[in-house]
Amino acid sequence: MPTNSEKGFIYGLNQLAEASSWLINQANGYHLWCFSGEMGAGKTTLIKEICKQLGVEEITGSPSFSLVNEYETISKDILYHFDFYRIKTEDEVYDMGYESYFDSGHICLIEWPQKIEQILERESYILFEIVPLEDGREIRVVHTH
Repeated sequence: MPTNSEKGFIYGLNQLAEASSWLINQANGYHLWCFSGEMGAGKTTLIKEICKQLGVEEITGSPSFSLVNEYETISKDILYHFDFYRIKTEDEVYDMGYESYFDSGHICLIEWPQKIEQILERESYILFEIVPLEDGREIRVVHTH
């Protein structure tokens, strides 16, 4: 059973819809949504469900090699999904023209935000940490800026 805790939202893998709905509610007003957590914590899985709930019908996957995937919702809104795990320096993010994405006003779902901390210092964003538990996961809002 998913539950609200003092720190966040606890859920099992069969409750991704409820967890995603909670997260979308928490992120209201932000367009940069950052997701941190160890490898295998469930960031991409959660983002796939978020995209589905926001109206993306196409298959979503991690943009590990391309750095960013663009998705269109059924209402023609755009979502951007970033995976910065493989970047070596923030210069790579400058080279890809991150500003055009971040400044677009569209929702940007960002995995591995710790790799671009200096860039994020200049932005308004919400940071979610996904923590694996013995019998599920917990999503915590750890920072808003």
